[in-house]
Amino acid sequence: MEKKLDTTTENKIKEAARIVFYKKGFAATRTRDIAEEAGLNLALLNYYFRSKSKLFEIIMMETLSGFIQRIAIILNNEKTTLDEKVAAIAEHYIDTIIKDPEIPTFIVSEIRSNPGLLVKKLSFNEVVKNSAFFKQHNQAVQDGLITEPNPLHFLMNLMGLVVFPFIAKPILMGGNDITESDFNKIMQQRKKMIPIWVKAMMSA
Repeated sequence: MEKKLDTTTENKIKEAARIVFYKKGFAATRTRDIAEEAGLNLALLNYYFRSKSKLFEIIMMETLSGFIQRIAIILNNEKTTLDEKVAAIAEHYIDTIIKDPEIPTFIVSEIRSNPGLLVKKLSFNEVVKNSAFFKQHNQAVQDGLITEPNPLHFLMNLMGLVVFPFIAKPILMGGNDITESDFNKIMQQRKKMIPIWVKAMMSA
């Protein structure tokens, strides 16, 4: 009879892997690093997850799926306007990244390393095309409220305004004597400013 895995230990390993992978990325991480972070021996980690690659794939897909699922929920809300969707995305992702600041760099670096894995398992374009956002965007274009007909430009502008400051954070902080607290305050201010900027860009 196959031994039943302890889900508590399994989750402990996954959380440790998430911390280490976010900080070091796939290439620089050793399974021993994850075991030490989890406070477990290496043999036990290997019993639950046979390889670093398998564990990394789980963490990567959970991270990206969480990002895309939240976007999907916001984009598919038929009760909110485009402006409200922009505000909701800005608020959610700024709060999320302040909590886990390594996420953007982790995602960008690993997407470049293995884009094929993500294309096969994630369907971001389908999420957009089948959303209430897509219909609202098309209607806004027809009404002359938005001049750019491609909704992906809308989303790229929005996500760029939210995510890029976190990616550029070491440069911004290092060259301007900005503390962690100062940076987070600036990002909180952007929650109100981003919807204004996006609306101005898309109607220009």
